[in-house]
Amino acid sequence: MTPPKILLLLLTTFLTCATLTTRAALPGTWELLVANAGIASMHTAVTRFNTVVLLDRTNIGPSRKMLPKGHCRNDRADAVSKRDCYAHSVLFNPDTNQIRPLMILTDTWCSSGQFLPDGTLLQTGGDLDGFRKIRKFAPCEATSLCDWQELQDVELSEGRWYATNQILPDGSVIVIGGRAANSVEFFPPRHGGAVQFPFLKAMEDNQMDNLYPYVHLLPNGNLFVFANNKAVLYDYNKNDVVFEYPMLDGGPRNYPSAGSSAMLALAGDYSSATVVICGGAQYGAYIERSTDTPAHGSCGRIVATRSDPVWEMEDMPFGRIMGDMVMLPTGEVLIINGAQAGTQGFEQASDPCLYPVLYRPDQPVGLRFMTLTPSTVPRLYHATANLLPDGRVLIAGSNPHYFYKFNAEFPTELRIEAFSPEYLSVDRANLRPTLVELPETIRYGEAFDLLVTVTLPVVGIVEVNIASAPFATHSFSQGQRLVKLGVTSAIPDLDGRYRIGCSAPSNGNVVPPGYYMVFAVNQGVPSVARWVQIVS
Repeated sequence: MTPPKILLLLLTTFLTCATLTTRAALPGTWELLVANAGIASMHTAVTRFNTVVLLDRTNIGPSRKMLPKGHCRNDRADAVSKRDCYAHSVLFNPDTNQIRPLMILTDTWCSSGQFLPDGTLLQTGGDLDGFRKIRKFAPCEATSLCDWQELQDVELSEGRWYATNQILPDGSVIVIGGRAANSVEFFPPRHGGAVQFPFLKAMEDNQMDNLYPYVHLLPNGNLFVFANNKAVLYDYNKNDVVFEYPMLDGGPRNYPSAGSSAMLALAGDYSSATVVICGGAQYGAYIERSTDTPAHGSCGRIVATRSDPVWEMEDMPFGRIMGDMVMLPTGEVLIINGAQAGTQGFEQASDPCLYPVLYRPDQPVGLRFMTLTPSTVPRLYHATANLLPDGRVLIAGSNPHYFYKFNAEFPTELRIEAFSPEYLSVDRANLRPTLVELPETIRYGEAFDLLVTVTLPVVGIVEVNIASAPFATHSFSQGQRLVKLGVTSAIPDLDGRYRIGCSAPSNGNVVPPGYYMVFAVNQGVPSVARWVQIVS
């Protein structure tokens, strides 16, 4: 071998080893849970029984999971399958990695959802015969056979396609927007039906960009509603815009140009709430069907409860379209999935962003982002990310094609993965608390104790943080919420346990009624969560 060839070989080997070493040194780990879930999940939600509902659309043709014998869907109006014996929703059990088919009858394409106070998943809208449909999924133990229920006695006042749902302090759900639906309505239905919301119409442009608005319930009881590049503070009871926030620079941020958004953890006296919006496509990429237009890498952060709020800008390590923002039990935010170029829509993105990013809100500007271990599976259009009770993040879906297509550069993705943040690493196992006792039901304003065990002695405060189970779709987790409870110091109790005194928030503005995952967090390491119901 000639010296130049030897030099080239050595250089190639060095670069390969350097890349592998760099990847190995990054925080977080990946694992494949299921090689074939049967469907590509467009919408995903974790139930209080630790099962996961995965939901696609019905008019997509054959999936890779059959319905039970005798449970075919007959629809003469379906242009693809008049008689459809394939599942388009499944129930996943992360404890066993088993998949059970569920039966959905009407089209759920680009629909919305939210858990009700009793733990039932409310699911609304879609396309075609699902346009005004309301559905429910009452979850059950993994060994039981619960399934979807299509409500016959009530429907949406307006058809909702690309809408957003948010549970309210009284336990009802507001449904906001949708394609050609610049209005809001409620479940249970309120007198008068849909109410016009002119802000949505004002934010519509010639490529829409006001769909799947980002909605966050603030602790003052009003809604932060963001569409395109602006937000308002909305009093939904009076149908009144209380305040108009400054425009966020960087172009459109909602579907079809969506980045993602999250409200940071509520803490202290709960009087302050901060919203973060990251990423998005450049305006025009959707109209021009440009797959190589670079995505935005900017993030805007605003204290939504201030009287004089301003956007604080910062940049992610990568431009990203279609990223998912997942609130972790620690209060940090995982930004995961998506692409670095293009836009939302079928076959309209390229350059997958395989590297997750950790957003650390307590750090100063310039130090908040940490790049994590990359995936090997591209997750583009119609991918989802959801926090599991054990602290992992479930990653599902990605189907950038109109139907299922497996022979493509970015094929329809049926694999389910889990990403484990650094707090689940082996070297932190001795810090991980175990929740051994806490109430099953907590009332507003109630003081209660919980008991934990930890291998190493407790040093400092053990946080007790409660997380909602959102409905994740199209790069936004509807109803996502993390609340840090007021706690006392951990006091040694019997048998190596520690007793922690906790104070529940006083009202539903901070924590709407429903089921929540309760995490004990010791030095940044969360326990496996236990579910509690928050009631008035």
